[in-house]
Parts: sequence; C-alpha cells; structure tokens
Amino acid sequence: MSTQYWCETAWVDGAVARGVLLSADDTGTLTAVQTGVDAAPATAEVVPGFTLPGGVNAHSHAFHRILRGRTHGDGGTFWTWREVMYSVAAKLDPESYETVARAVFAEMLAGGYTSVGEFHYVHHAPDGSAYEPAHAMERALARAAASAGIRIRLLDTCYLTGAIDAELSDEQARFGDGTIDGFIDRHAGLAETFAAEFPVNAPGESFVHVGAAIHSIRAVPAANLPRFAELTGPVHVHLSEQPAENDACRAAYGASPTEVLARSGVVDERLSAVHATHLDDEDIAILGGSRAAIVMCPCTEADLADGIGPARELADAGAVISIGSDQHVVLDALRETQSLEAGERLRSGQRGRFSPAELITALTEGGARSLDLPVGALEVGKACDFIALRTDSMRTIGSLDEQIVLTATSADAHLTVSGGRVRVRDGVHAQLGDVSDLYAKAFAALEMEG
Repeated sequence: MSTQYWCETAWVDGAVARGVLLSADDTGTLTAVQTGVDAAPATAEVVPGFTLPGGVNAHSHAFHRILRGRTHGDGGTFWTWREVMYSVAAKLDPESYETVARAVFAEMLAGGYTSVGEFHYVHHAPDGSAYEPAHAMERALARAAASAGIRIRLLDTCYLTGAIDAELSDEQARFGDGTIDGFIDRHAGLAETFAAEFPVNAPGESFVHVGAAIHSIRAVPAANLPRFAELTGPVHVHLSEQPAENDACRAAYGASPTEVLARSGVVDERLSAVHATHLDDEDIAILGGSRAAIVMCPCTEADLADGIGPARELADAGAVISIGSDQHVVLDALRETQSLEAGERLRSGQRGRFSPAELITALTEGGARSLDLPVGALEVGKACDFIALRTDSMRTIGSLDEQIVLTATSADAHLTVSGGRVRVRDGVHAQLGDVSDLYAKAFAALEMEG
C-alpha cells in the first residue's frame, strides 16, 4: 500500500523542484520521487510551501532540555552550568527519563528534526549500580523515540574518569562502567538487546539504531582510545569545547585532543567531532584530511559562551559539517542552522560563508552522514522523512526559494513526516498531542516546577 504526498516545492537533488510527488511503501520507505507533476493525484496529500528532507539533529542530551530557562539568571560559566546539569541527572530513573525524552523528542519533531543522535551517558543508578533488567535507561530512550516517531542513533557513551587521571565524582558515578572492558562488554550487550527488541529492517520503519561515543579526552584515558577503532558504526566525541580541556590534554599528553585521538587510530570517516571549537591549524588538517564529521551546536555554544568554531575552515579542509542542538537551549532546526552562518559572519566579518544550499546540506545530508542513517535526502530507498515550511508567513513571505532556510523558524514548520506518517501538524503531535502537556508531565515526574 502506497502513501503519497504532493509537494508544491521541495529540495530534490540539491535544488528546488516544483510539483514533487513522493511515494512511500507500507514500511515508510520512498519508492518514487517525481518532479514536475503539475497537479496532485486524488490519492496524495497536498503539501503547500517548501518541503525539505527531515532535519538531522546529530547531537542531543535529552535531559538537558530541563535546564532551559533555569541557568541564565546569574551568569556563571560552562563549569557552573555543569553542576546544575548534574543535579538534574541525579533525579532521573528509567520511568521518568522516558517521560522526559518523549516530550523532548516530540518538540524536536515540531522543531523540524526527524532524526537524532542521542549522546547518552546516564547508564546506571545514582550509586553506579546496574539497573535490572539491564540497559533500562537506554531502553527508555529507545521507547520514547519510537513512540514519538523520531529516528534515533543512541550513541552509547564511555565515561570512565572525572578529569584526566581523576576518579569519577559522586555525581558522575552513574555514568561510568569502571574500565574500558566494562564499557565494551556493556555496549555489546546493549547492541544485542536492541537488535532483538528494535530490529533494523527497511529504512522507513527502522527507528532505533546503536552507535558509540567517547565522552571526551577528559573522561576516557588515552590508553583506552584505540579500543574504539574495534567497534563498528559511528563514533562521536566531545572535542575541544573549552580551552581548559585543551590545556589539560597538552599538560597530560603533550598534544591536543585531536592529535591524541589521531594517534589512537580513531580519526576517520566514522568519527564525529562535536563542537570542535578551539582548534589549531594542525587539528583542522587532521580532521579535514580524514573526512571526519563535525557537529556544530551553535545555539548551545553561544549559550554556554564556548566560542565560535572554525566551521568554514573545517569544511574547506574536507570535513563534513552537521548540526546538533546539544543542551536544547532551542529546539528549532532552522534557528540552529541560521546560527551556524551567523557565527561565521561574526567571526569573519564576511557574509555568505555558507550558501543556503550548504546550510541545507549540513542540516540534512551532513547529519545523515554523521549518524549513518538512511535519511537526509528525498531519494528512492531512503526513509520518507520530511518537513514542510510555510512560505506565506510574516517571516517567510517574499523569500526566494532555498533562501527560506535563512528566514523560517520552527513556527513555520506546518508538517513533519517520518516513516511516511504525519507526526506533527501545525505544532501538535499527531499521536501524542500538545507538546507542552508532555512537558508538564515530564517536570511532574522529576518533581520540579514546570
């Protein structure tokens, strides 16, 4: 049985096409993409405006959304923000985390994302003991994603030390696996569990995937890093987000975090470096030469005063740029993408550092590459995942074709589809209802004022 959508205009093969008929089979996989179709068939839903492949959020910490609007009143630093984050992490259990994540993932869909890379490290109970049954927190995230209809690459994160050569703090105890062997064993068990409970089938109907992550050079000793080259699939890492991280790494290893990763054999096309804010020319050459993915999170990097990373230089060196929302100071795929270009303009004093086409590519194909998911383009064989933007709103009216990516916000996303099914229509989740109601339940589950 085929599902069809006739799009007034859409982004197809790197250009604007008009009269685009999308056909998907009963798995939610695209079977035909036709352009120049003058009128919608009676069997198709008419999609006005401008249709883009679903945005790919390549870096998320779902529970960080709880901090929005709660850490801005007294200035502070990344490090003081982190202490508040730990206090929220301490409240999570599998049941409450599923409730929180369901609301966050629903907001992501409303914000223009249809896929997410969840950088997950809250593995165990607060005292560090394992949950029974195993992988309870990871399964909670997977269930939340599946129920919301967002495609997830759960990036199972290794977190062994609180800083270089330092034990985990009490607040970090639930993040750790003791040793690298402990992580590798738990990760293998998680992959087996997910393969049984959330099988990967046709692209459109496969919503849960597993990957791996190195939390940071601070959290995984350099001697353990080569073990990640043994794993299959994507590997992500927080990289050089703060100057203090670089300083500590050079003091301990005599090299930058990028150089330490490269010496360990993990810098290749499977690697995604998140933030990559404070890099030198050699770092840029290493990451670009390996064709690594770079996950820029501009709104978080601004909120935490991290700085502005060298996105243009990384792209010119050969790296693949993608977008993440990290701590979700906003969950708006368009604002995040616009902020990538805005940061470049502020840093360089030049306009048009990334063309609208390049920005769309970062949001879609770049993220798909980072997470190794069958999405990112309206193309036969990929999942039928897309968003549609109003072209007649007070923000977008008059925008020329793909330049709408620089004028629209999530308020203009009137339709979000994943796996061929409508997930959000006019800001309301089709299956879960009003997203603000979901958040009210999430704050209540954490016994926090919402």
